[in-house]
Amino acid sequence: MMIYNIYIFIISMLSFSLNRKHLLTMLLSLEFVVLSLFFMMYSYFINFNYEFYFVLIFLTMSVCESALGLALMVSLIRSYGNDYFVSLNMLW
Repeated sequence: MMIYNIYIFIISMLSFSLNRKHLLTMLLSLEFVVLSLFFMMYSYFINFNYEFYFVLIFLTMSVCESALGLALMVSLIRSYGNDYFVSLNMLW
């Protein structure tokens, strides 16, 4: 079972590194990474009979991260009119 979790994590990181055009696809790929990490932690805690408080804290932090990402995307769309990373000028 652990090999499937590692495979899902590698696929999610590959998806995150290849989707660099739109902010929405990057946010979805980042949520896929968080979901794979959640499954890895959950299976680890199930195998060793640990408490699940850390899993709840991790889910809370991932929800905060996704809400912040969506807020940044809305701000980007209102400022620039699209969610392309090309339209952002990172150099001053």
